[in-house]
Amino acid sequence: MRILLAEDDSVLADGLTRSLRHSGYVTDCVNNGMAADTALSTQDFDLLILDLGLPKMSGLDVLSRLRARNSHLPVLILTAADSVEQRVKGLDLGADDYMAKPFSLSELEARVRALTRRGAGGGPTLICHGPLKFDQVGRLAYINEQILDLSAREVGLLEVLLQRTGRLVSKDQLVDHLCEWGEEVSNNAIEVYVHRLRKKIELGGIRIATVRGLGYCLEKFNAKPVV
Repeated sequence: MRILLAEDDSVLADGLTRSLRHSGYVTDCVNNGMAADTALSTQDFDLLILDLGLPKMSGLDVLSRLRARNSHLPVLILTAADSVEQRVKGLDLGADDYMAKPFSLSELEARVRALTRRGAGGGPTLICHGPLKFDQVGRLAYINEQILDLSAREVGLLEVLLQRTGRLVSKDQLVDHLCEWGEEVSNNAIEVYVHRLRKKIELGGIRIATVRGLGYCLEKFNAKPVV
C-alpha cells in the first residue's frame, strides 16, 4: 500500500511519515502543490493525504486536477480547524474524508484504515487465494488460518502479486510499489524478497512462477483432487 503525503509543515510531515511507515505503508512526501500534482500524474498511489494550505499550488487545485484526470484515488484532506468553507469545497471536489488540525496520529491512522477498507475501486479488503488469505487492512497473511511471519517487504510483495494473480509483474513494477523515493533497491534484492516469500507460501500449494528476464507471476490456485 503506497501513500502520498502532501504537507508543507516539515515537523508534521516527518511525524506522519514515520507513523505511516511504522504501520507498514510505503510513504512518499512532498511539500508543495506542484510537486504533488506532478507525482500524482506520473506515478501510482493507493491513498493521498492532502494538506489544503500548500504553497505553489493549493490543495484544492491539486484535488481538482486529480479528479479532472478521472482518478478515483481516495483522498484524505488536512485543513485548519476553522476553515469550514475549505472543507466543504474539498468534499464537493471529491475528497473522501477530512481531518481538522490539530489531530492525533491514532485518529489519522484510523481514518487511513477506513479509506483502505473502502478501497480505491471498492474491491475486497480480504483477498483469498486457495488456503492463503491476506487482510489488506491489518496487513496480515494466513495459510490455513495460521499467521505467516512476513517482513514488511514480503507483505508488500505478496499484496502486489495477489492483486495481479495470473498476470506478469515486472521487477520494475515491484520496485515502484515496494520502494519509496530515494531508496536504492537492486534487481538482486527483489529476487531475494521473492525467494523468501516463495519459501513461506509454497507449503500451502501457492506458487510464484519466474518468467526469466521479465518478472514474476502468482499462479492461479488449483486444488489437487482428492484420490
